[in-house]
Amino acid sequence: MSFLQKLEKILEDRKSQNPSDSYTAKLIQDGKDRILRKIGEEAAELIIAAKNHPSLKESRYELVCEASDLIYHFLVLLVHENIPFQEVLDELEKRNKA
Repeated sequence: MSFLQKLEKILEDRKSQNPSDSYTAKLIQDGKDRILRKIGEEAAELIIAAKNHPSLKESRYELVCEASDLIYHFLVLLVHENIPFQEVLDELEKRNKA
């Protein structure tokens, strides 16, 4: 989990940067609607990648890439909304105990 925490910190730092210097800064500055559109696009691409034949090496790589894109944009949304990723993890842990 330490890399996700590092990534979250990087995204938080990018939030205050000039959008011309950073895709993340531009995405956050463009606002929630743009971030949500990207999440929708990445989710659709992940679904398509997952439906590809799982035994193909290229399909596996595509699935990993699309999952990475979706997680990245999900984290951007959390940073935009000032929700620490740890809150999500805490909720998942709480649900696991139930």
